[in-house]
Formats: sequence, C-alpha cells, structure tokens
Amino acid sequence: MTTDRDDFLTWVSSALYEAEVALHNGDAAPRRALWSSKEPVSILGALRNAYGQQEVEETFAFLERSFSDCTSYTFELQAYDVLGDMAYTVGMEHTSVSMDGEPRDYTLRATQVYRREGGDWKVAHRHADIVNE
Repeated sequence: MTTDRDDFLTWVSSALYEAEVALHNGDAAPRRALWSSKEPVSILGALRNAYGQQEVEETFAFLERSFSDCTSYTFELQAYDVLGDMAYTVGMEHTSVSMDGEPRDYTLRATQVYRREGGDWKVAHRHADIVNE
C-alpha cells in the first residue's frame, strides 16, 4: 500500500526532476507546468528573487535564456514530508551546465514548498542559495 509520502517522493524523483533537467537545458515549460498558478508564489533564488505570478514567470524566462547544455543534474534529497495538502523538500542540487555560454558547476541548497491543487502537486515557493565549497 502506497502512502501520500510514497506518491510525493515518486513525483519528486520523476516529474520534478525531469522539469529541472529541462530547465537547465533551456526549456522552462516543464517547470512552469509544475508551478502553482495560484497566489501566493515566490522564489528566493540564487540568481534573483520573485514574488507573484508575473515575477515568477519573468524569472523562468530569464533562466530559460541563460541555461543550456546541462551535462549533469542531481538532487540529493535530505528531508521531506507531506502534511495533508502541503509538502516540502530540502536538499542539495548539484549541477553542471552552461550559463550564458560559459560552463559552470555549482551546488545549491534548495528548499521547496508544495501544495496539492486539483489532486496534483504544485510548487508554491522555492528558496535556493549557492553552497560555497
């Protein structure tokens, strides 16, 4: 018997993971599809912050233009939970990508908050910052 936690973890390791890989290859459409279309939404990002639908969309467009040629993306999940129609993840994102045409390798500490909308998980908030190694 699968639980909400099992189903959520499957979604994180499939649809959410695939959306992040696509973003780092210059395609934000899969990420857009997984983000909430309801307010509030927010990003406290490694590159820029966004509050509300318009700024979140502008951030996705900026990232889409900036990223290309992802050679590696791994998400090292450190903690997660599902509490009714809310969930969160905490982990490390290890990425090798070209940014504005320049190869870059970096690790982000990332926390995301999700809410269930119409039976589907949607991202409502993201916080990520660079880990200085």
